[in-house]
Amino acid sequence: MAPVDFSTFEHQGWERVAQPYHTYFGDLTTQSNPAMLEALGVGRGTRFLDIASGPGYLAAAAARRGADVAGVDFSVAMVEKARRVFPGLEFRVGDAEDLPFPDESFDAIGISFGMEHFHHPERALAEAFRVLQPGGRIAFTVSATPAKAVGLGMVLKAIEKHGTTNVPVPPGPPFFRFSDAQESRRALLDAGFVEPEMREVEQTLMLRAPDTPFHALMRGGVRVAAMLSAQTPAALVLIERAVAHDAKAYRNDVGELQIPMPCVLASARKV
Repeated sequence: MAPVDFSTFEHQGWERVAQPYHTYFGDLTTQSNPAMLEALGVGRGTRFLDIASGPGYLAAAAARRGADVAGVDFSVAMVEKARRVFPGLEFRVGDAEDLPFPDESFDAIGISFGMEHFHHPERALAEAFRVLQPGGRIAFTVSATPAKAVGLGMVLKAIEKHGTTNVPVPPGPPFFRFSDAQESRRALLDAGFVEPEMREVEQTLMLRAPDTPFHALMRGGVRVAAMLSAQTPAALVLIERAVAHDAKAYRNDVGELQIPMPCVLASARKV
């Protein structure tokens, strides 16, 4: 891997995986959208911004509630994907840490599984604060810890047992930083928000054999995919087998995997 900074690494990764992400994680990440939009109070006439909008799921869910929506993502491939899937909505290329919108442009902001991928998440929260109207609300979702997000946990456990975590991935914020409710609360308060609230939302990753979380993360992710790609061929085979073995416990009668992947939902208000 050529030396790049974390932002470039993430950007290059998401440009490559727009379709696989949609295939493997589209149904999963949309499961928390209703809880987020309820926390934000999104309804008819709400000016709503979907930051790190990806394929546009959250923006589309807000639009179905009657909101006036916009989505922004730093990946051209993701923006193009969102425009194809939801052609009637506004999506534009832009950086969460330098939003292309005037001050106080929105009533509500959602960040669905984007905080883990920002090089400087504090800057993203500061930008969200800037473009929110007084009284507006922000919410974000992140994966729960590996002990609870079973699909992630089984892949990371297999890497630690059969491979190595010492791989050439550019250093960035800890992946599970905001899985800690206290850390999410602190970050929101430091950004100027008030009344932070945290809750866990149940989600289930649905896969069909022969796919397992190994394949979902290898093909549809970025940071874990880079860790997997950096393993030796022999180690990668052992990791894949270990995940397949652990995944059997979550297979239903029709051969479908139903794997717990809860998320943490954090929300707060701008005074």
